[in-house]
Amino acid sequence: MCSTPSPRLPGWLRRPLPLGATYQQTRQLLAELRLQTVCHHARCPNRSECYSQKTATFLLLGPVCTRRCRFCSVPKGEVQPPDPKEPERVAEAARRLGLHHVVLTMVTRDDLADGGAEHLVRTIQAIRAVIPEATVELLISDLAGNWQALEYLLAAEPDVLNHNCETVPRLYPVVRSAKADYRRTLELLRRAHRSRPEMPLKTGLMLGLGETIDEILDTLVDLAQAGCTLLTLGQYLQPSPEQTPVVRYLRPEEFEHLGKLAESLGFRQVASGPFVRSSYHAHQMLLACQ
Repeated sequence: MCSTPSPRLPGWLRRPLPLGATYQQTRQLLAELRLQTVCHHARCPNRSECYSQKTATFLLLGPVCTRRCRFCSVPKGEVQPPDPKEPERVAEAARRLGLHHVVLTMVTRDDLADGGAEHLVRTIQAIRAVIPEATVELLISDLAGNWQALEYLLAAEPDVLNHNCETVPRLYPVVRSAKADYRRTLELLRRAHRSRPEMPLKTGLMLGLGETIDEILDTLVDLAQAGCTLLTLGQYLQPSPEQTPVVRYLRPEEFEHLGKLAESLGFRQVASGPFVRSSYHAHQMLLACQ
């Protein structure tokens, strides 16, 4: 357990939760189809808003991760084989929710030779079989550096590929799993861009973990040079006392300033704010860059 508590939550991070009938309907549908969402497992502060708008980010390959990143509340431990019926259930949920843009993410599965790439491709195919007009965004792990698996994913032609950098290089050993590697993250992004330069490539950072402004800017330069065109910047919020505490809460005007700096570095679309998360308003970001 982390011994240092996070500072007190500031007023700009408090807001009413919209918990209406649509929110409950979305929860019930996900439960009925036995689907996981990162909204739930990562304790996302936008969950009630997204569920109330009949959208969610589907978490594939089970609710348990093989890595132990210190910022994340997704359970860690023994994993199960991929559920062969999950792709069809995700597609059915997307159809019943009326989604025009489907965001798929995954737990890291270092136990699988392809990191779970085959399962993600099958899910893309299942979605396009029932709602061919929908766009699909993948938020993937680093696949343990399996570049053949990455090419297999790219051959399925996702409309957006997202791989989060999460934090600045200095904080990787503090915040991320020992298996995470900043250089590998950049290499994945570079390879994806070289393979499909026309595809929007997305990444994101959590802020408030002790990074400096110079470190943020240096990291953004690296990410832009790797080929990223879409960027999310959001406030890290400690999910529970078990995770890394917050060092500082950035004010909304600081996020606005950082967003403008990111745009000046060449990012085509930037979402920067305290509540911004990887898939927050993902469809709007894609539409805005087309």
